[in-house]
Amino acid sequence: MASLFDDVRVTGVLTIKDTGVSAQLRSSILKQDPLAIFPVNMMDLRVWDAIQTNLPGTAAADDLSLIGTTFGTTAPRVTAGDCKALGATTRYARFMVPLPECYEAGQTVTISLSAGMATTVASVSCSVDVECYEIDKIGGIGSDLCATVATTINSLIFATKEFEITSSGLTAGDVLDIRIAIAVNDAATATAVTPTIASIDLLADIRG
Repeated sequence: MASLFDDVRVTGVLTIKDTGVSAQLRSSILKQDPLAIFPVNMMDLRVWDAIQTNLPGTAAADDLSLIGTTFGTTAPRVTAGDCKALGATTRYARFMVPLPECYEAGQTVTISLSAGMATTVASVSCSVDVECYEIDKIGGIGSDLCATVATTINSLIFATKEFEITSSGLTAGDVLDIRIAIAVNDAATATAVTPTIASIDLLADIRG
């Protein structure tokens, strides 16, 4: 017959037979940790339509760039390059990220960017957008899971821009194929207009 105690204090050794312990799932005994942060290594970003190729050091055509900086002085960053007076221009980068093993199936997934403009804002507009596809591991791919529309980054003050990913059907270990787009339109500015992403994070609800 089982006994119920409000408080138990053990000053010596407590031995519990293995037959006295019931196996439990992590999901049943651990509290959910919402929106845990998993940083994306920006050195993993690739040319969107040539995924075997790292991002170039100089943005051109439709490719964003990864800017190398002096170690210990300035952090690396992803930029669209100097877009002053280029008119409407869109540049991309692509990366793949797995959902962590502790991700709780079907719960919140978000791609979070810290982004803004370096030196000068665009005379017309500048926005960032995310597209996200789940890779099914047998060569297939689904539809765009990003539920958030493009959002402006046309400000000298860097800000967090979050893109919600439709998570129904997602489970731990699923791989997301993500393309980031920066669309800038500048027609008149004389000084540098450089859309910049300072960081990329995967946010996910986890247990454990």
